[in-house]
Amino acid sequence: MAPEHRGLPRSWQIKRKIMMKTIAFAGLGAMGLPMAKNLITCGFRVRGIDLNPKALEALVTAGAEPVTSAAEAASGADVLMLMVVNATQAEQVLFTADALAAMNDGGTVCLMATCPPGGVERIAEQVTASGRRFVDAPVSGGVAGATAASLTIMAACDTDTYADLLPVFEAIGQRIFHVGDKPGQGAVVKTVNQLLCGVHIAVVAEAFALAAKVGVDLEVLLEIMGGSSASSWMLKDRGPRMLEADPEVTSAVDIFVKDLGIVLDTGRETQTALPLAAVAHQLFLSTSGRGDGRADDSQVIRSYHLLNGTD
Repeated sequence: MAPEHRGLPRSWQIKRKIMMKTIAFAGLGAMGLPMAKNLITCGFRVRGIDLNPKALEALVTAGAEPVTSAAEAASGADVLMLMVVNATQAEQVLFTADALAAMNDGGTVCLMATCPPGGVERIAEQVTASGRRFVDAPVSGGVAGATAASLTIMAACDTDTYADLLPVFEAIGQRIFHVGDKPGQGAVVKTVNQLLCGVHIAVVAEAFALAAKVGVDLEVLLEIMGGSSASSWMLKDRGPRMLEADPEVTSAVDIFVKDLGIVLDTGRETQTALPLAAVAHQLFLSTSGRGDGRADDSQVIRSYHLLNGTD
């Protein structure tokens, strides 16, 4: 199946620019490492940037060029992709570790991490002031999407830069959208996505807690709700894991502590009331505060069990 594109003029879809060849990839975590490997598979020259030597070794084994520093990885690179934890880490790679200064003149920095829109705008100003281009392109799809190269990519940049980066995006994503031309617009779209995801997970846990309180079999409840108008992707994906005592971690509780915090910060910056997001954030925060921050995010249900005396 060919990747989907939104917002790209037909002329650009017909006439693509030449692929960029050298990519420095920062952030070789659970999602970043398979993303970087997919770039190698598609023929790009890739150099990794990460504090974890085992992740760097794994990428070199997959075909990346070995390097010893962020600046060396970015030296002469056409694209610097940042799949780091937050905006602070992005700034460390770009400015403290001198990766930005080492890039090709006119090269492109692509920030793919989930960051506050305001933070994205500030980073973009410094990048463009250096003579490089900037793309705000957060992703969604988790580890499974990163591994399968089926991520959703929400890119904000000018049309020319988007067209130049499209071959790169196609190597790692399946649903690719041009959401605007200003830095921060991609981050806002990802923020909305995380708002919906976090609230959906929390409300599934709340529904299960109510049923558990009166002794309803949750497996039967899940089967019923999964085929009703109350169903959702999150119900079908997280619901079964909520019934497990210690499910495999596909996305940790602490991710939603961070991401829903970004949602609330964005609400304050834009003077937008987000009461449901605030309650969901408190539930994830409570779960993390008890020591379950690294548990699968479905385990926010543990907070409901404690609130209601259910098991």
